[in-house]
Amino acid sequence: MKTLLKICGMKHNVAEVAAIQPDYMGFIFYEKSPRFFDGEVIPKLPAGIKKVGVFVDASVEEILEKVRKYNLNIIQLHGDESVDFCKKLKEGLDGARSDKSDTIEIWKVFSIRDKFDFEILKSYESIVDKFLFDTKGKEKGGNGFTFNWEILKNYPSKKPFILSGGIGLEEIESLKNLLKTDLPIHAIDVNSKFETAPGMKDVSALKSFTEVLKHYLKEPPAKT
Repeated sequence: MKTLLKICGMKHNVAEVAAIQPDYMGFIFYEKSPRFFDGEVIPKLPAGIKKVGVFVDASVEEILEKVRKYNLNIIQLHGDESVDFCKKLKEGLDGARSDKSDTIEIWKVFSIRDKFDFEILKSYESIVDKFLFDTKGKEKGGNGFTFNWEILKNYPSKKPFILSGGIGLEEIESLKNLLKTDLPIHAIDVNSKFETAPGMKDVSALKSFTEVLKHYLKEPPAKT
């Protein structure tokens, strides 16, 4: 499977980053985040880039309002959202888009440090579209360091997931090794390691990252 690229925490130089043509761009709708997006509009993005709205324990009504306002493609739940909440949100999303041919995905985030109980995922498996694994830290994302990726070797599911948490240029070799495994890694999610300030992305560094990983992100090597 192809492994895609998501650039999250977009706030300031959105158009510049969009020119790199990532597969996803993430906008955080959580007021306590330094990357909180409060713009009236999201600048028009090139075709092929999907907009991810990141929420932390928001209400279904608030999420649906942002979906309509910003025409979001994916909802990333970064709080303590329950299975029942995800079910209600899924029902609400079914009627939130005018284009019924384009469904809105739900990604549920789980934070990891040195250990994780994968049994937690089972009750969400049939409700959400993908999982996202981030680093457990002081902040709800954007903590700037990776978790122990060895834990992912115990991932019991075939459901695709997004790898997030402190990924930067220094992690390229580790990423290459991880992408050689059979893990269903749908996308690599980068954020704080590519910033000059919260929400202001270092476009040059992002270009370097995407160039080095191009063959691994778009055309993963054959499994051996």
